[in-house]
Amino acid sequence: MSEREFEVLPEGISAETFAKAVAEFEAVLGAGNVISDEERLTPYFKTMMPVDDDLYKTSCVIQATTVEQVQAVVKICNTYEIPVWTISTGRNFGYGTAAPAKRGTVVLDLKHMNKIIAVDRDLGTALVEPGVTYQQLFDYLQENDLPFYLSCPAPSAIAGPVGNTMDRGVGYTPYGEHFMMQCGMEVVLANGEVLRTGMGGVEGNSAWQVFKWGYGPYLDGIFTQSNFGICTKMGFWLMPKPPVYKPFCVIYDNEEDIAEIVDLFRPLRLNGVIPNSVVYASTIYEAAGIISRRKYFDGEGFTPHEVIEEIREKEGLGAWNVYAALYGTKEQVEVNWNIVKATVEGHGKGRIITEEEAGGKQPFQYRADLMRGYMTMQEFGLYRWRDDRGAGGGSMWFAPVTVNKGSETLDQTRLATEILNKHGFDYAGEYIVGMRDLHHIIDVLFDKSDEEETQRAYECFDELLTEFANRGYAVYRVNNAFMDKVAGIYGETQREINRTLKRALDPKGILAPGKSGITI
Repeated sequence: MSEREFEVLPEGISAETFAKAVAEFEAVLGAGNVISDEERLTPYFKTMMPVDDDLYKTSCVIQATTVEQVQAVVKICNTYEIPVWTISTGRNFGYGTAAPAKRGTVVLDLKHMNKIIAVDRDLGTALVEPGVTYQQLFDYLQENDLPFYLSCPAPSAIAGPVGNTMDRGVGYTPYGEHFMMQCGMEVVLANGEVLRTGMGGVEGNSAWQVFKWGYGPYLDGIFTQSNFGICTKMGFWLMPKPPVYKPFCVIYDNEEDIAEIVDLFRPLRLNGVIPNSVVYASTIYEAAGIISRRKYFDGEGFTPHEVIEEIREKEGLGAWNVYAALYGTKEQVEVNWNIVKATVEGHGKGRIITEEEAGGKQPFQYRADLMRGYMTMQEFGLYRWRDDRGAGGGSMWFAPVTVNKGSETLDQTRLATEILNKHGFDYAGEYIVGMRDLHHIIDVLFDKSDEEETQRAYECFDELLTEFANRGYAVYRVNNAFMDKVAGIYGETQREINRTLKRALDPKGILAPGKSGITI
């Protein structure tokens, strides 16, 4: 076995030691679930980041199907001090895809752990394994006539609720703050033991998916965006399907109006008139879902302002396109709709479009589907924006968080556009309203096949992080290439607390080394 060859080895691990570990993986999982040939490994380290993919090569991929197998894998990794990076549906586009943070790390793929364990029709709770996709859960709800909406991220069909929630992703329904709607985890710790958080630690308890806190310190949060354990089950709440659903869009023609728009809609969100995550989408962000920019511009660098204005005029888009929805009984929706209309019309700058008026036209229909939890892949149109002939392949989500105030929104938009244009890239951004916060989501799109452009993209993203941090803004998620930098932005005290937890829970540092900049 010691003569077995591997393209890449984990750091500090000899070929002989790694071969022994792989043999034990095969004994537990079956040889077919241990992948080491380069062709099959490539999808696991092919990234959209502006770095050499070789930096993220995995030594092998192992596929578990039960929590007991995950426990066995962790114990093997502890014995041989093999680092292991866990993924579920493994499509984390723009945030590093499936690649581990450190070259040579074994990837533990949980996509085959895809059981929908329970859905409670009366309480609207679900318990699922990490390989369950939103599409799978959506189909399950439809097939069993269960009256619930899902809240899912934009590329919903192939994403999964466990992976998205573990990275604290967001959706577009009233349940769009996904970690807020999570309730109960099963976690395999680095020593192979299983922890059930909240009420799950009590044998036979029926409240695991309804009461988040349990007894003593609340632990679920420390397992999100961390490398302290492997989540093998997660509970969460489903939104009851309302009798009436009314999506709408408000179009604004002036880029400078973003400050007024945010302040206009904030009271409606805070007061619950609009219960879901309001979206303020820029021209390019919306256009990318329906066209390639080659339709209007085939030049180098960023899209000129006059071209963006032409796109707005001919594609029926605004400088800012506001999307929200109303949910409830006919009476509730009617009252709230009158409030929304009066607010927008009183302001005098926006044009309201309803679903009936849109008549199935894109991108309205995509947004309307998203806000009721329908499955969609349209956001991947962003990757065709630069060139629908296939050039590109590079994407990084830059996601700073700010307060729900117009003044800061205007400052962030100007700063981001200035930095992106300086490096030859477009501002393709949108704001997603939480409760009192705004997620500013920007896709830095570039051609990874072009070495010079890839270097510019790296420098651009680095400057975005630096300049935003200098003004007190920080991202809430980031791709693998910049995890250490972002961890530094959040300060040494937080890093040391994370190290302390890491040393206590994973003293050999085997779980996802480098995740979120956390080391022992």
